[in-house]
Amino acid sequence: MTLVEWLAHCERLHPKTIELTLERVAAVKAKLGIAFAAPTIVVAGTNGKGSTCAMLESIALAAGYRVGLYSKPHLVHFEERCRIGGRSVEGTALLPHFEAVERARGDTSLTYFEFTLLAITSLLAATPLDLVILEVGLGGRVDAVNAFDGDCAVITSIDVDHVEYLGSDRESIGREKAGIMRPGKPAIVSDPVPPRSVIDEAARIGADLWLAGRDFRHSGDRQQWTWSGRSTRFSGLGYPALRGANQLLNASGVLAAFEALRERLPVSAQAIRTGLATVELPGRFQVVPGEPTLVLDVAHNPHAVAALAQNLDQMGFFPRTHAVFGAMRDKDIDAILARMAPLVDAWHFTDLPAARAASAEQLAERFRAVDARGRATTAATHASPSDALAAAIGAADPADRIVVFGSFYTVGGVLENGLPQRSGRHAA
Repeated sequence: MTLVEWLAHCERLHPKTIELTLERVAAVKAKLGIAFAAPTIVVAGTNGKGSTCAMLESIALAAGYRVGLYSKPHLVHFEERCRIGGRSVEGTALLPHFEAVERARGDTSLTYFEFTLLAITSLLAATPLDLVILEVGLGGRVDAVNAFDGDCAVITSIDVDHVEYLGSDRESIGREKAGIMRPGKPAIVSDPVPPRSVIDEAARIGADLWLAGRDFRHSGDRQQWTWSGRSTRFSGLGYPALRGANQLLNASGVLAAFEALRERLPVSAQAIRTGLATVELPGRFQVVPGEPTLVLDVAHNPHAVAALAQNLDQMGFFPRTHAVFGAMRDKDIDAILARMAPLVDAWHFTDLPAARAASAEQLAERFRAVDARGRATTAATHASPSDALAAAIGAADPADRIVVFGSFYTVGGVLENGLPQRSGRHAA
């Protein structure tokens, strides 16, 4: 079977897309004997997980370590979910591990996410590595990734999202995220104002809790920044190559994780500087040069969209901003649209190839209901993200700005076949 055939097989195995239990994936993991010899960092949170994992990987690679990374979802190609040595694996390398999972599961029904996680971690466990990084998907406590014990947990910013699974407030959601912590192991919390439930859970199980502002902190000016931890200090650091004001919070948590693991995984100041300067992560406030300017961001909940809006405000003046937006219908679409509406002059709503997605027309209806700026704003609907982007490019002047944001399907949809040529129409 090819990788495409295996993925189709995984989609048919379980009646639910998401089933938040650990028993089935833990049982198959035990049959496979998956275990990591290298230090393992598990990363959870509402926003900032992908950026945190990318910076952990980049710094470790700059220090000369061989790194294995599991992350999800992917933007374009499934192979993006598994990186070894800084590169996405070849699909053919995964095939024996899909076969091993199929043999080991027997009559156990696994979801797509559980099956693919086990195949990827089976490959990582069979590869000589110095560091393993696992990005949690939904929540933490009963996410399939939590079948693996981390030597260090990192919890990024926490906000309200996936309320049908995690709860409707930060305390409930924090309790779920805190499930990745382990007794006696360092737990790094990057969120500067974490829910009390995270602190209480760390105390209950005896985790070694590292809090921003107490156990580690950062400060800086427009040129450089300084970080200090429990026993280490780095001065004159350059800002991460990932754009956005929130990235310094993520980077601060990353350095705390390396300090917590310094006996097993020491990194130098030079490795930190190089890693931060060279880190890459498509779709996280990714600014693509050209005319018009193009911004790609997978912000798909109010907290992430607030950060996107702040970053857009800091970009400078653009005559008009055109937005391409698609999202899942279970998101707080009204709050997202209300936050972005003051910045956007023309909307291009798009359908997405996912059962959970809101249709372009549904998004347009929600926009018309929440927009209260009192001035005319255009809103068009499109069958795909690529169609929406093409229309935005056709309507934009060279000096304008186009922002593609929302679901991974939205950003991935415009990247799937490569970005179109942008020439922009010229003002009359």
